[in-house]
Parts: sequence; structure tokens; C-alpha cells
Amino acid sequence: MSENLQCFDVVVVGGGMVGAAFALALAGKGLNIAVIEAREPARSWPAGEIDLRVSALSRASQRILERLGVWSRIRALGCSPYRRMHVWDAVGGGHIDFDSASVGEGDLGHIVENRAIQLALWEALEQLPDVTRFCPGAISDIEHAAAGGRDRVPSRLLFTDGRSIEARLLVGADGRDSLVRALAGIETEGWDYGQRAIVANVKPADWHQETAWQRFLSTGPLALLPLADGRCSIVWSACDERATELMAMDDQDFSNALTDAFEARLGRLVVDGPRAALPLRLQHAKHYVQPGLALIGDAAHAIHPLAGQGVNLGFLDAAALVAALELAIAQGRDIGGLWALRHYERARRGDNMLMLAAMDAFNRLFSNDDPALSTIRSLGLRATDRIEPLKQLFMERALGMGGGLPPLAAV
Repeated sequence: MSENLQCFDVVVVGGGMVGAAFALALAGKGLNIAVIEAREPARSWPAGEIDLRVSALSRASQRILERLGVWSRIRALGCSPYRRMHVWDAVGGGHIDFDSASVGEGDLGHIVENRAIQLALWEALEQLPDVTRFCPGAISDIEHAAAGGRDRVPSRLLFTDGRSIEARLLVGADGRDSLVRALAGIETEGWDYGQRAIVANVKPADWHQETAWQRFLSTGPLALLPLADGRCSIVWSACDERATELMAMDDQDFSNALTDAFEARLGRLVVDGPRAALPLRLQHAKHYVQPGLALIGDAAHAIHPLAGQGVNLGFLDAAALVAALELAIAQGRDIGGLWALRHYERARRGDNMLMLAAMDAFNRLFSNDDPALSTIRSLGLRATDRIEPLKQLFMERALGMGGGLPPLAAV
């Protein structure tokens, strides 16, 4: 190691929701941690302004955030519970309703602005003596250490401004287009959906009923998520051609198209503020770890947003990696060695692959107007709605009430 060069036990590249949660969960375990993030999170925002990016947090994610001591701050910044979910098919006509009361729960989850989650986590990180923040900061290259035993030389991270630091373990939490993953030479598999997700906030004429609504259209699913002030956040996944048409419309025409697509279930929907369109892709890293490196969150996997599971999977990754590192510390193992890191990969890669495949299948099944498929999916929705044990299984999975969860997320 070079003289005067800072060396950390763990360096996290990406201080967004998942990276910040991982760093916070790992703090206090005798490790020296660094977080590299390009931009400080917004500290405040105008009254009444809603972030275009929101997440539907599951109960498992809520438990993680509670145990990290930030859930009360997130609630203070603003979140909205959703107690019911109504899903219906535009072509086949089938539908399904989920109600939290049927499983003895007060809600199915919470809709929270991404910036509120990141700010709460970031504020907590700032209070920790064992976490150093490099912000603004960005890396340009990684000089990877050769694999070896317990005295393995740390990897060196080169910053865009000429600085460098070293790390026993590098964690890539830098999103779908992860530079860490690319520099590590980890390949991905997947495909573009030929769809874009249009996100915006809207004012419904009628109350949203604390319900998450989703309608499957032949061009892609449309979701309305309830916000605390009575507005809704929309995620309208549409094929590229339709998305281009929708983004070219003025607010009045877009509001009309949106109201029609939603069958005016909440009366007229009026767009309130800007819109953005995000290209959709299924992507999965061929492996999550290599000596001295691990990927978490969107750096490891990118999923279709139709069920809002992206950040929930990322939080579970963070919790599982922390559990694997705790085991390594307890066993006297190298935290950057494959013995520890493969515990994490085995815990998460298979589950993530199943969820990616399930959401891909749902999107392909519903995003078309094939008469035969419309009959099949309509029958499937109706059957699921009528078979109570099956509905409860779906809800328990969504709530994070099943087994096999990492300690931070477990009941």
C-alpha cells in the first residue's frame, strides 16, 4: 500500500437508496467504510412539490429501514400507505383485488418519494464516525488486486479528480449502468423491452382510496400509486411508439388520454407538473461477486417496474450482503474473499432471477391484444381473485412475510 494513501475496509460506490442503506447497516461493526456519491441529496424541496420518482416499499423494506433507525424520519418527510390493490385487464376483462385487512395487516406497503428515502439515510450516515463520505465524488478506474489469501492487496480506486483510495472490499451500488460492474468486466444478460415508463404526478377528481391501481393495456401496464396529499404518481409503461405520442401531447391531451386509459375510475385525471420517460430493460449480472467486489441493487439487476419491486430487491441485497460480512467477521474470514461473498450471491441471485423472470412473463402475457392470451389471463386473474389461499400467498410474498429473508428484513 502506498504511503499516505487512505485504505478502507469497505468502499461503496453509489450513495443512493440501496448503497446508503448498505453502508448504514454495516456501520458499527469495526469496519472503516467509505461512500462515494456524485451528488448530495436534496435537503429540502418546495412545499407541495412531489418527486417524479417514487417507490412502493414492501413490509420487508420497512422493517429494514426501521431497524436502521430511519423509518420515523421517512414518515416525517412524507409517505402514503396503500391498503388495497386493484388490478384489471383492458382486453380480457379479468380483475383481482388485494386487501390488507384479509391478512390482518393495516396496509400492503407505503408509497415514498425516492429523495425522501435517500435523505433520511444520508442524514443518518452523516452522524457515523466510521463512515467517510466522498461527495461530490466519482471514480474513473479501478486497479484490481490479484486474488490471494488473507494478505491480499486491496483494490485501488482512481477518482476523476486525480485522488485515489484503496479498499479491501468494493461494493458497486451505482445503478443499472454501473461503472463498477463494467470496470470489473462482469457481463450482463437481458434485453430492451421496447417500452418506456412515463412518470408524472396527477390530480384525480375522486379520492384514490389509498389503493394502488394497475390496468394492463395492450401497449403496456399503467399504474396509479396513491400519495399522501390526495394526488397519485403514475408509471405508464408504453411501447416506444405510444410513449413518443404521449410525451408529445400537451398537458390537456395527455390528461385526456390518461383518463381514458384508466377508464375514469377516479374521475378525470389531470397531470400536475412535468413528465419524464425512462427506457425499460431487463438486465441481470452473470455473477454478483468476484474477489474483493460485490454488486447490489440495480448494478446487479434491473427489473420491469410493473410491480414496483426494484428498490425492494435492492434493500434485500444490502441486508443479505451485510449478513454475509457479519458471518465472515465472526468466522475470522476475509471480508473480500469469495467464502464470504458467495454466501451473499447464493442468498440473492436465485431469488432475484425468479422475480425478474416473473415480472418479464407478466409483462409479455399482458402487453398484447392476442385473443387467446387475453382469455387465458382473464381466467387466471378471476381464478386468483376467487381462490383465497392463493391470494393470501401473493400478499404475504409482497409484504415480505415469508421465510428465507436476511435478519435485517425478517419478522
